[in-house]
Amino acid sequence: MSTSVRPASEADIPAMAAVSSASYRLAFAGILPTEVLAQRSPEHFRERFAETWPHMMVAEEWGAEQDGRIVAFSLMTAGHIDMLFVDPDRLGHGAGIALLRAAERAGAETLECFADNAPARAFYERAGWRLTKQYEREFAGAMMRFVLFEKPTPHS
Repeated sequence: MSTSVRPASEADIPAMAAVSSASYRLAFAGILPTEVLAQRSPEHFRERFAETWPHMMVAEEWGAEQDGRIVAFSLMTAGHIDMLFVDPDRLGHGAGIALLRAAERAGAETLECFADNAPARAFYERAGWRLTKQYEREFAGAMMRFVLFEKPTPHS
């Protein structure tokens, strides 16, 4: 099984929306209210990605029964990783780190995640990102706790 990363195309929107919806429900259960999770359907993400797909990358798996199937995606704007989601069935198979490294090569400098998302925080820390700030901000109508990570430069 191998993973490749490429820029997203408009044709990838349905697959990215499906990954996003499934990943969102798993990653944020216990962090976000059930009604917010229910609103994050594939249709919700298709609408969002109709605008953002030019700033997205996808990870595809090759081999066995996965030939070219999109298993993860990322969204980056102005050096900030806005989203990085992996199909829950493919967690731990390399797609997340492949996307993170591709984003780094493309100039990623920062990312944020929910403060209570321990698996994501551990992933970014293992990948060499440094937690630099904790704060609250509005998300889906409520104040939520977040953390900001930065990718250390060779001089920091």
